[in-house]
Amino acid sequence: MSEPAYPAARVVAPRVYEHFVRHQGTLGDARPGSIAPVATIEAAIDAAFWASLRREERYTPRLSLALLALDEGVQPLVFEEPFRLTSTNLVRISPAVDRPGLHLAAWRVDGELSVWGTVRAIPTSCCVIEVVAPGLLVLKHRPNDRSGKFANVATLEGDEVKIVDERASALADDPELVASLLGFGAPMSWLDSVNVLVELAVSMRGHGRGGSLLIVPAGSDLWRESIVHPVSYAVRPTFAELADLARGRPDGWDPSAWEAALDRAVAMMAGLTAVDGATIMTDRYELLAFGAKIARRDGSRQVEHVVVTEPIEGAAAAIVRPGQLGGTRHLSAAQFVHDQRNALALVASQDGRFTVFAWSPGEHMVHAHRVETLLL
Repeated sequence: MSEPAYPAARVVAPRVYEHFVRHQGTLGDARPGSIAPVATIEAAIDAAFWASLRREERYTPRLSLALLALDEGVQPLVFEEPFRLTSTNLVRISPAVDRPGLHLAAWRVDGELSVWGTVRAIPTSCCVIEVVAPGLLVLKHRPNDRSGKFANVATLEGDEVKIVDERASALADDPELVASLLGFGAPMSWLDSVNVLVELAVSMRGHGRGGSLLIVPAGSDLWRESIVHPVSYAVRPTFAELADLARGRPDGWDPSAWEAALDRAVAMMAGLTAVDGATIMTDRYELLAFGAKIARRDGSRQVEHVVVTEPIEGAAAAIVRPGQLGGTRHLSAAQFVHDQRNALALVASQDGRFTVFAWSPGEHMVHAHRVETLLL
């Protein structure tokens, strides 16, 4: 028997289709692909949602489904016999594709929506449906040919639908990091400083322990006025592995080896944030300390309110007390940015929430950007 229709699929499918039509030809893809019709998107969401609620030998299915025509795949693995796109079939094959960067490919074959193979490289116009957890789906796409991080279009969790608000990237006070997560900034490569921050944010959220990363101007010691001394794990001289790799590929290095080294450096830096206290890094990616305790700078008033926004359609800005965003990490990060206005603070919560704190000259207060929806 087929499952009942998933109501959220009918709601979100036209919006996702409109997103791809609106951005067709503007994403810098050398191989623009076909845009999946509304009915195809809706049916694929339906199948993926019900698959997410089932089990395969006690394991929760995790998979990524790319809506892509067979002739648009690059070096695809093609099944001799395509199979119908159903929740049962998705659950059965999910163990084979539970790997980063690997997608099941689905399109209409002889009039029937079918899974025809697997792909790694996809065009930017390809709608990707990722099964993240039971009942939790993310609809996304590659923002450009050179970016590693996908840009989210919408998230579905049960009956809750969140559509990413593209207009949020146009706000003057938004950090470049937020605009890049939205996927509408300039094309990024690993050399792009913002892209390194994106990868750090994803890795911080990924370790699941929670943590804080403070990004301060290189060549300035003003940040020390907001830190309790002595620092438990101060670093001298500064540790510059990530900084050196982010400058570009060293002479004689194979590109894949360099990218792998950069991945490891990002993972190491993000891993330090799991230690109690804050990790401190310059805006050139030089490690200064970790396990640091934040204190209010002498002569500074305690931060009482912050403005909080989430780049989701229908989400209004709110002015709240920092403690309403979370625990000590959030309060201390807000205080640090209030006192060190050229700094940025990235805070990951154990429950998956992720907040970017930055000083807003326009609002003349700390702005807390809730971006976990963009990091799924």
